[in-house]
Amino acid sequence: MSNKEPILKLQDICKSYIQADQPQLILDSANLEIHPGEIIAIIGRSGSGKSTLLNMMSGIDKPDSGKVIVSQQVINELSEYERTCYRRKHMGFVFQFFNLIPTLTIRENILLPLELNKSLDPNSIDFVKSLLSKVGLNNRMNHYPDQLSGGEQQRIAVLRAIAHKPKLVFADEPTGNLDTETGSDVLNLLQDMVQKFNMTLLMVTHSSDVSNIANRVFTMKHGKLVKLKNHD
Repeated sequence: MSNKEPILKLQDICKSYIQADQPQLILDSANLEIHPGEIIAIIGRSGSGKSTLLNMMSGIDKPDSGKVIVSQQVINELSEYERTCYRRKHMGFVFQFFNLIPTLTIRENILLPLELNKSLDPNSIDFVKSLLSKVGLNNRMNHYPDQLSGGEQQRIAVLRAIAHKPKLVFADEPTGNLDTETGSDVLNLLQDMVQKFNMTLLMVTHSSDVSNIANRVFTMKHGKLVKLKNHD
């Protein structure tokens, strides 16, 4: 994949926070290139800086120095509003705690990214139905999140993340709240969806299970990214 232009590039990313009146360096000149269609896993213990790194890559937070480049756009140079709009259009997110909206039906949760992007059309409902059929939940379209199991909710969270066909999908501890078998099913669903729609997936987790579907696996060590495995 090295012959392709990177879809996401980190250049010397540094980030520190003040803890007990002392600066704590979290990211120390972190560098990474991710190419279209790749599945990348970043594993490591809690507190190692994985979520901070995800926040930098997605533009939720800004680094102290360095550049985050997505499709040749330096997103950390955008305003907060511009970054929000960029994420809404070009990125999808899967969270450990699902983050489904409890007052919306399953159909409405999945359609939400399309609605926010003003891209709903007459085919949108059929698309949602086709997605739900792929995960065996087509009969739950009008149910609410609290009527589903944890594994079912996470499947819906995956479908919501990819419904607007973003370039990048970020998954933050996507299996952390699931048992091993259900977690494996969710990882397989993520893999199938990103391949079907030609997306790029980046997962951060403390679980080594994600390495089974990743092309490359990294860990955080002293604020830097260290490659552990390459499955290309």
